[in-house]
Amino acid sequence: MRKLSFAAIAAVAAITLAGCAGGGSNDAPEAEKPGNIRVWLVGTDTPQAARDLLKTQFEEQNPGSTLTIEEQSWTGLVDKLTTSLSGSDSPDIVEVGNTQAAAFTSAGAFLDLTKYYKELGGDDLLPGFVEAGSYDGKFYAAPLYSGSRLVFYKKDALAAAGLSVPTTLSEYISNAETLAADNPGKSGLWWPGQDWYNALPFIWENGGQVAVFKDGKWDAQFNSAASQKGLAQIQELMTKASNAPKDGNETNPQVGFCDGTTLQLSAPSWVKWSILAPTDADTPGCPDQESNLGVYALPGVNGGAAQVFAGGSNIGISAKSAHPQLALKALKIILGKEFQTIYGTNGLVPALKSLASTLGTDEVAKAISSAAGNARLTPASPKWAEVEASGALTDFFVQIAQGGDIDSLSKALDEKIESILNG
Repeated sequence: MRKLSFAAIAAVAAITLAGCAGGGSNDAPEAEKPGNIRVWLVGTDTPQAARDLLKTQFEEQNPGSTLTIEEQSWTGLVDKLTTSLSGSDSPDIVEVGNTQAAAFTSAGAFLDLTKYYKELGGDDLLPGFVEAGSYDGKFYAAPLYSGSRLVFYKKDALAAAGLSVPTTLSEYISNAETLAADNPGKSGLWWPGQDWYNALPFIWENGGQVAVFKDGKWDAQFNSAASQKGLAQIQELMTKASNAPKDGNETNPQVGFCDGTTLQLSAPSWVKWSILAPTDADTPGCPDQESNLGVYALPGVNGGAAQVFAGGSNIGISAKSAHPQLALKALKIILGKEFQTIYGTNGLVPALKSLASTLGTDEVAKAISSAAGNARLTPASPKWAEVEASGALTDFFVQIAQGGDIDSLSKALDEKIESILNG
């Protein structure tokens, strides 16, 4: 998702959040008066049933207090959080993308939850997301949900082309191009130019990296020989298999699947429910296509599941929350089994490992299980959110989709990433 320009969160933290990070003044009081808890959830991924459960349980358990959910957009979220979390009218609980968490934990924007770690799930929490929500040995933002990217496809289109589900990355590329060639005007793989999340597996599978930390600084790797091989494959798919806008983003990928112009798409596991949403929903799906909806985990270079980006979110309590103890009670509900089970039954990986079975046993659940085993995160730098917010990645892949020169573009991208991470 494209974010707007990144404000200087470190400077904001130094001015407005000094003394908030860590324990001491960041600890919640033992009791407090009733109040209204404001919860920021981003996008539509959290099902309405989970939202209703949170509000109902919280208000029943805390007479006189209320809970209000305020839905935010991924677009411009970093800027909005930077301003809101440092102001006098901060929300109490906020969701952030897992790649954005380090920017806020390192700036002292979240309450230190270290002493509540066990109460919030402890070792049952997704370990990679616990790491993403921790900083300097302290725990600030818990996992909310995860979801590896899967490939959704039209069974009839694959069969008509005489193709089977691919078992290697090269077969995946070949299938997509064949589907596009056999169906003029349609996408054998829907891939809008701004979608860099789906590009990472091609880099990783060819032995490349996004950026590595060595000798005390970050070294961006898009221009390495291994990464260049993956970028060439990406450009081939974007130009030969996809009719998606070269400057478009990954919003509402179900639209093309439902109108028949997209034959395959790679997207987070929960997109299944966007595809199968009722036709009269705010964002309509095509439930009549359920029997024609196939899914598989992206295959790796040598078979098996590819290394894919682990999408998902973390959730924390604002260091400036007016009601930190009430916020903690709400957070415990969010990380409770009843709330998290709703994620699982809706195709999102719950924050609690013990609830993996709630994903079910259908094709999507099996594909999630396969993909999750090789899922990876972006570089663990507190400044990574600034890289995303700068637009450097989305701009780069738009130019790749438009047929730009990979070598010169990747050199420029590496310089941009290093200037941010090492600045």
